[in-house]
Amino acid sequence: MKNNPSNPVSTLIIIPTYNERENISLLIPEIHKTLAGAHVLIVDDSSPDGTSQSVKELARSDTRLFVLDRAKKEGLGRAYISGFRWALERSYEYIFEMDADFSHDPKYLPAFLTAIENADLVIGSRYISGVNVVNWPMKRLLLSYVGNIGARLVAGIPVRDCTGGFKCFRRRVLENINLSRIGSSGYSFQVEMNYHVWKKGYRIVEIPIIFTDRRLGVSKMSTKIVREALILLWKLRFRSMFFRSV
Repeated sequence: MKNNPSNPVSTLIIIPTYNERENISLLIPEIHKTLAGAHVLIVDDSSPDGTSQSVKELARSDTRLFVLDRAKKEGLGRAYISGFRWALERSYEYIFEMDADFSHDPKYLPAFLTAIENADLVIGSRYISGVNVVNWPMKRLLLSYVGNIGARLVAGIPVRDCTGGFKCFRRRVLENINLSRIGSSGYSFQVEMNYHVWKKGYRIVEIPIIFTDRRLGVSKMSTKIVREALILLWKLRFRSMFFRSV
């Protein structure tokens, strides 16, 4: 594979799933309309609704599509790390994170590949140009917005949307982070990854996106995830004061 963002075959889009059968069969064709040659890896945590089997049926006629089955549901972070390792065992240069529920619009994928030419990590930001979130309850929007302010003030991470999950990494970034030491399993995984990318001196760029709440299915957000994120922020602040990044 050529290390060129204009060559989509160098690109892998990782999508973690749990009970996303309805969404994923619609999302994959939309991704390939936008980036025809990009490969897609579905990391499925043994979804009871048959998500994995549905994707495998699609993959029979699509050589760009892959499935990584995991034995049980362990959280977003564990799923992504499994996907990162799968990618690093192969020759992908540009590695995406993307949700399965259409909250991340595939139309933005080319903009990520343009931005990554001058960056090491590109984040699709809901807050870089105002507040661009559609159909979220006010309580959840405030929780997200205030949480991102906390990530900047408490942990010092210079990112407007530190909890966003629409991202593109250069291969070298993931190669140089000790993935075994990433401890977060929920949405705070995004904060922890951004922290280590920043501490290692890699260039992080945010591009504006409009985030729309899921079309189908049920949100995975919970109070446990929120607590984990708050605890993580103070751990990262302590670590930044006394220790080096992983």
